[in-house]
Amino acid sequence: MQNFIESLKARGELLVVEREVDPRHELAAVVKAVQAAGDQAVLFKKVKGSDMPVVSNLFGSHQRLERIINAGDKTFCERWIELTDACLVANEREIMSPAAAPETGEFVSGRLSGLPGITYHERDAGPYFTSAIFLAKEPDTGVPNLSFHRSMYVSDNELRVRLGSSHDLAKYQKKAEERGEALEAALILSAPPSIFMAACASLPYNANELAMAALIDGAPMKMRPCKTIDLDVPASADIVVEGRFLPNVKRPEGPFGEFMGNYVEVGDNHVFEVTHVSWRPGAVLHGLLCGSPEDLRPLEAVTAARIFRHVSAQVPGVIDVSCKPNVMITIIKLRRHYEGQGKHALLAAMGSYLDYNKVVIAVDEDVDIYNLDDVMWAYLTRGRADTRAMILNDIPGFYRDAHKDHWGRLAIDATMPWGREAEFARKTVPGEKDIRLADYVAQG
Repeated sequence: MQNFIESLKARGELLVVEREVDPRHELAAVVKAVQAAGDQAVLFKKVKGSDMPVVSNLFGSHQRLERIINAGDKTFCERWIELTDACLVANEREIMSPAAAPETGEFVSGRLSGLPGITYHERDAGPYFTSAIFLAKEPDTGVPNLSFHRSMYVSDNELRVRLGSSHDLAKYQKKAEERGEALEAALILSAPPSIFMAACASLPYNANELAMAALIDGAPMKMRPCKTIDLDVPASADIVVEGRFLPNVKRPEGPFGEFMGNYVEVGDNHVFEVTHVSWRPGAVLHGLLCGSPEDLRPLEAVTAARIFRHVSAQVPGVIDVSCKPNVMITIIKLRRHYEGQGKHALLAAMGSYLDYNKVVIAVDEDVDIYNLDDVMWAYLTRGRADTRAMILNDIPGFYRDAHKDHWGRLAIDATMPWGREAEFARKTVPGEKDIRLADYVAQG
């Protein structure tokens, strides 16, 4: 984490807040202001009530995500698929080799209350750890899993955690609970970018996300043993909370402002008993504002890669897929070869990810699919509004949707009319891409 922060600083991608901020609402308000101004990360050096700094918006830029996974000339989708395919055939003895472990360094033991306790939203029940990456082992096979789960601070000894039913960690916990056993887990609160991105991956149940992180790093994953549980954690994790999910125990958690932009109300959720807390001297807590660009950009990117894989296997000419500015939308960039290809792509996309494809749009290759203004321009200027849109009623969507608010699909073919492409060619200004405004406009 500290190396990543230094690299952002060297690139001019880090803002630093020197004045003290209150972790109750003020810190989140400043993060929102930073994100409204651009995609820079922000480091808070002084947070009231703690000696530890906080960093936010590390992953709020799509271009930064491409850099983290070493996309090079590839799109994020292409590189992510390459990494996930490699992960599924990786030799774990090489990726998690004993020769690479352990490398611990000096860690300080402390309490949860020694960490910055950030309350983000007006109605949040209290402080939350929002970048909470849980590491646990499958009870039978021992395969490790990384996954994100919001964690409400209750005391130095207790967190309350919402485990989404579709997540592997929820399946691990249920399997242990059926045996009357607690599930040991470690909570990583200051992870390097490879660990963070690996936790975003949707891999098969028996796949190893730590192997994914090692592939992103391009080096074996160095591990260190936990103090109080039978688990190894990445040596590069600067803040680690050890503990266990108690079997057959649930307690009230919430409300909390979630990624969809509204509150999830109080519900009975899992109890995580804390057994040890440690951090590396100089550690920085990662505070992620849920529903902000830092939360959405990684989710959008990995979802787009999953849809890209599915659609490109069925329809030719798929160049790229974006799920920006919200994971509920899918935008497909096509190089068309036949009439109706856009509609074929729409149908393929709707069947690719039944949770999130609420709106699907197909566009030509000259459209910027990361700019919704440009996408809507294509729909509004390149044909009729009625015959190019399809509404599919009562299609289930989004697994946490008891009131069916996310049912149904809207599909829009915003490509140019087949055979009339010359009529819709964009106007251009010669040399516009080569202009450096600083050469023409005085600064200051």
